[in-house]
Amino acid sequence: MTRTKVIITDKQKEIKIPSGIRMLIRRACNAVLKLENFEGPAEINVTFVDDEEIRQLNHKYRNIDASTDVLSFPMGKDGQYDINPETGLKMLGEVVISIPHAVSQANEYGHSLQREIAFLTVHSVLHLLGYDHSNGGIEAVRMREKEETVLTQLGLPRTASYYMEEL
Repeated sequence: MTRTKVIITDKQKEIKIPSGIRMLIRRACNAVLKLENFEGPAEINVTFVDDEEIRQLNHKYRNIDASTDVLSFPMGKDGQYDINPETGLKMLGEVVISIPHAVSQANEYGHSLQREIAFLTVHSVLHLLGYDHSNGGIEAVRMREKEETVLTQLGLPRTASYYMEEL
């Protein structure tokens, strides 16, 4: 199996990260790379932040002055990645997750924090590999199908509780 190094950093102090989350993130990263038949060893950085830090990053890099759930910072383009000279691994990029935002969304959608963090990780790793859903259409549908395939493989399938009823 291809070697993948997932470096996880917790920069927020607001919420204690539940046990097992780090292993789940590593499994999610590996599952996406396997689904995509990614060639070679890879390195992915995942950072947990609070809403204020992700708001600042969103403003700095996307010119959107609001917090968000996750940001992806790809380091490659068209399948070409820089190699970390210390490890020899392809540097895919960084995933930044707002833990308070993830907790809020897990409650809003009626599923576990584990599923929410796994979803955000899978979603972002697909972005690191070049997927983009911003224009909608078939690419957004393909991305969502891949997300659900990986989450099902991880034992976190979509349930009926995801659909909010209109009042």
